[in-house]
Amino acid sequence: MSSRTSARGSSGLAETAKTIVYAIVIALVIRTFFYEPFSIPSGSMIPTLLVGDYLFVSKFSYGYSRYSLPLGLPLFSGRMFFSPPHRGDVVVFKLPKNPSIDFIKRVIGLPGDRIQMKEGVLYINDKPVKRERVGVYQDPASGATYTEYMETLPNGITHPILMLPREYTTPPKVCDDPSKAFDPATFDPDNTCPYIVPAGHYFMMGDNRDNSSDSRDPSSGVGYVPAENLVGHAVFLFFSTNGYAHWWEFWDWPFTVRYVRLFTSIH
Repeated sequence: MSSRTSARGSSGLAETAKTIVYAIVIALVIRTFFYEPFSIPSGSMIPTLLVGDYLFVSKFSYGYSRYSLPLGLPLFSGRMFFSPPHRGDVVVFKLPKNPSIDFIKRVIGLPGDRIQMKEGVLYINDKPVKRERVGVYQDPASGATYTEYMETLPNGITHPILMLPREYTTPPKVCDDPSKAFDPATFDPDNTCPYIVPAGHYFMMGDNRDNSSDSRDPSSGVGYVPAENLVGHAVFLFFSTNGYAHWWEFWDWPFTVRYVRLFTSIH
């Protein structure tokens, strides 16, 4: 091999390496400051989000914290360019008890709010949140049947929720002591003590109300979510699959895609 050919080969390898480095840097910049992909592993946000949904989260919607950075590097504390989330936003956040875990829920309570559940009805600042029954929802994965409602939050945001059918034959014992809000001994997801959301924190709930580990549940590790733990605002789905085909059953892949959900906004 001539020295000229060798030089050309070395130059080609160098250009390829530079291209790869540039691509990695661009991908990291986009992931850190603009959009990050996430997948949905559980049914806590059904029917808004389904298991097998893939979505993009807007990283710039609420400003940036250490959790905007790869690996959550502690280069600074608090949030930069902070813009508070709105009630009703679907948000990805770091689990306060274990920040290595990502959760996705809906913002229900803002700082200073009093949140409570009474007979399965959500109360915000002592006023029941309007909800309207729209039908029955059957989970195709578990076969469970739920009552579906459209819930309208105080700021006018309307979104679906699921509740297991139930009847209350006796008046429930509703706690009115905020100090017992996270007491496992008194916890009933349908009849809770009031939660008083502290300054700089948010109260999160899943749309699948009877199958969600969220800010209501003392065993969930969620509690009141600090603003610093917010990762971003879930904005749209870019892919969705029902997961019925194994990875090697490539001939079935086209039949597992939920085409109707592709490139749809999240509300």
